[in-house]
Amino acid sequence: MINFHFCKRCLYSTAHPLGLVLDAEGICSGCRIHEEKDRLDWSERWEKLEALVNPYRNKAGSNYDCIIPVTGAQDSYYIVYLVKERLGLNPLLVTYNKYFNTPLGIRNLANLRIRFNCDILYQNVNPISVKKITRSTLRQFGSIYWPILAGQTVFPVQTAVRYKIPLIIWGAHQGLEQVGMFSHEHEVEMTRRYRKDHDLMGYEADDLLSIFDTLKEEDIWQYRYPDDQSLNAIGVRGIYLGNYVRWDPKAQHEKMIAEYGYKTSSFNRTFDCYDYVDCFNYMGLHDLLKLYKHGYSKVTDHACREIRHGRITREQGLALVKKYEQAEIEYSDLFCQWLGVDRKGLQFILDQHRNPFYWFQVRLGAWEFCDLTMRCSDNNFFCGQNISDPVLLSYEINAALKNNFDKSAYVVVGKGYSC
Repeated sequence: MINFHFCKRCLYSTAHPLGLVLDAEGICSGCRIHEEKDRLDWSERWEKLEALVNPYRNKAGSNYDCIIPVTGAQDSYYIVYLVKERLGLNPLLVTYNKYFNTPLGIRNLANLRIRFNCDILYQNVNPISVKKITRSTLRQFGSIYWPILAGQTVFPVQTAVRYKIPLIIWGAHQGLEQVGMFSHEHEVEMTRRYRKDHDLMGYEADDLLSIFDTLKEEDIWQYRYPDDQSLNAIGVRGIYLGNYVRWDPKAQHEKMIAEYGYKTSSFNRTFDCYDYVDCFNYMGLHDLLKLYKHGYSKVTDHACREIRHGRITREQGLALVKKYEQAEIEYSDLFCQWLGVDRKGLQFILDQHRNPFYWFQVRLGAWEFCDLTMRCSDNNFFCGQNISDPVLLSYEINAALKNNFDKSAYVVVGKGYSC
């Protein structure tokens, strides 16, 4: 049994990969920072945001006011809504092609561009290089998402330098929202270091080059972060709206569904049907690797968020985790087809990244998982607890990932997709 200490309010433990601490009352730093949402004066913080962005308005109309990184899912609609409709800025949207696109995500991205009447730049990295990097990062540190995270976080910064648009506007800061890494009042901004240490698991693009690998300069150069001289010359900065707006993804998505036609879909492995509908693999193979490496999956993140917002209890959150955590992986055949591997070979590689703290090999090909209710310590809430039936949360499902598109493959390029 593993001696982890769990928060007495949510489902996170001190083993969280982003780092998490408990206070004297056994409440985690993420829950404590979430309490700020109920005590901060958000009207005052909005005024602070308006004052922050005002100097970046291009009054001559000769350039864009800011850059917004977007996808066909997550918080993109709400971010563009705040920036375009509430702040009155003229943004340039940028998006990185992850190649695991769902037809629904392509539809959402096209609808976003049309409904908000914004210009958009797409980055399509050579798919051969993307596949080579994916093979390398999957084998070396158990990630099929490294090139996506690298591309999504560097392309906006590269665009800021290239087009001399200093202000990049992001949504919420993951480290703040999940583990309370910062306070909202710190007004933390995007940094090269946070991107490398957390988004990219400690590896920059050049770190992937090795005499023991097949990756070459031509494969990784598009993932390089601009140098400090280039950033300083333009004055590039990336701000997080979550520091100035009371962030609530469920409520925000439902507003975007009602007012701007955002489409959603159900998933096997979580109750949240709003996030990540643009990707066949995020809630599939990527989520499975998260479970293998860290002992928890995305449904735990979603449950902790809902507990903190007071929409479910801790016991109900645990029941939801138990229901979804080990659910079947969908669409892995599409990944195998895209990468050129067979399912047995893929599973062999995946198994190499099982964390022995959470997984015990019973026999060849058979593993036993040490889930939340088995991770006991002397103050562990879960030991011997009866698990309640999962609560039925109100989430609106109004489409399907394939969105009536029958082709059994990723939509590699789909910016002209009809809404």
